[in-house]
Amino acid sequence: MDALSKPNLIIRQYSQLTPYEDRFLEMKSLTEQRDENSPDELWILQHHDVLTQGQAGKAEHILIPSDLPVVQTDRGGQVTWHGKGQMVVYFMFDLNRLKWNVRSLVSYAENLMIDLLKTYNIEAYAKPDAPGVYVDGRKIGSLGFKIRKGRSYHGLSLNIDCSLDGFHTINPCGYAGLEMVRICDLLPNYPSFEQLSQDVIQALTETNFFENIQISAH
Repeated sequence: MDALSKPNLIIRQYSQLTPYEDRFLEMKSLTEQRDENSPDELWILQHHDVLTQGQAGKAEHILIPSDLPVVQTDRGGQVTWHGKGQMVVYFMFDLNRLKWNVRSLVSYAENLMIDLLKTYNIEAYAKPDAPGVYVDGRKIGSLGFKIRKGRSYHGLSLNIDCSLDGFHTINPCGYAGLEMVRICDLLPNYPSFEQLSQDVIQALTETNFFENIQISAH
């Protein structure tokens, strides 16, 4: 690839709930098999209810045994919950090609959520010592990545109108007593998963990171 050219991006939109472990193994395989000419990918989806444990995750952060499956992953961070009503966005980006470092990726993901929420008049912010996005001290968006040979996978999750029951069984992201919040708690008429997915796509098309963006429905 010419040094001055920009990468292409494939955006995958999932309309149905999708199993966490299937997507985890798929994005890991994609990252291992890609080369310097492979397009970057971004996936937007919702998972079936699941707890996921980070690479260095500690079992004691799962406080209450439940029937939720627990999947061990290779991302950073501790345990979190995914499920219906939460938008998940995965970033399979070649950081070297984008001339990003890990901090660039984390800041981009956090700012993407902050800017999305701002369009709906929700004032959110990031914390330098606790990755994620917060509103009045409560966490609304989480993130965790894995970088392999300069290429990222995993990503962010943003609470829309999910049940909070799963979070109540754990120390979210390893923080005891951390309160989670959803968009539906903050807005009487809140955007749907479908609307927020379009907002993410719009945000990507307005950047100058990519040459071409292809949207693929799943």
